[in-house]
Parts: sequence; C-alpha cells; structure tokens
Amino acid sequence: MPTRPKRPCSHPGCPELTDGRYCPTHTKAEAKRYDKYDRDPEHNKRYGRAWKKIREAYLRSHPLCEPCQADGRLVPATTVHHKQKLTEGGTHAHSNLQSMCESCHSSLHARQGDRWG
Repeated sequence: MPTRPKRPCSHPGCPELTDGRYCPTHTKAEAKRYDKYDRDPEHNKRYGRAWKKIREAYLRSHPLCEPCQADGRLVPATTVHHKQKLTEGGTHAHSNLQSMCESCHSSLHARQGDRWG
C-alpha cells in the first residue's frame, strides 16, 4: 500500500515536509506551547513523576486492554485510564485504574465528550 504524501509543517512559515502535523523541530515547541497556554495548570500537579511510576507499575501488572479482554480479544494496553476523574475526586488507587489500548481509550473519551467536541 502506498504511503501518503508528506505535507508542509503546520508551524507558520516552516517549509519542511512531514508525515505528521509538525516537523521534528516544531513538535517539541508546539507541545511546550500547549502545556503552557492550553492545558489546565493543575494538570502537571496531578500527573507528575509519582503518576508515571504508578502508571508503569499498573501496566506491568495489567498488560492487556481490559475492555478488549472482556470482549475476548487480547490487545496490549498502552494507556492507564482513571475510572473516576481526578478532577471529580478520583485517586491513583488501583481500584480506580483501568488499562486500555489507545483505540478503546480514545473512543471512551469521544463518547463522554471529553475530547473532540
């Protein structure tokens, strides 16, 4: 199957062609801009180094996507989801976590209206 043609970087005035939205130079700059201006400042407090350790430990103990596994499919998990959001009183306790593949996690948030409108 042929690959899609490269497109110009979305950063204003950048002539570089890329497979994604931004060229490698502007990907980091855009992530930093997003974290500074678009993301809730409390986000970094809730998802710091401690969360990364908890997330890694949970993925080691639950390596398969739990919703897919319930449907009889064995798909590797890439994300850990909070069943009750931290902003709504949830915690990082294992009873509030669920391992998910990227597809299940994205569709769950899309159904909830958290992302993508």
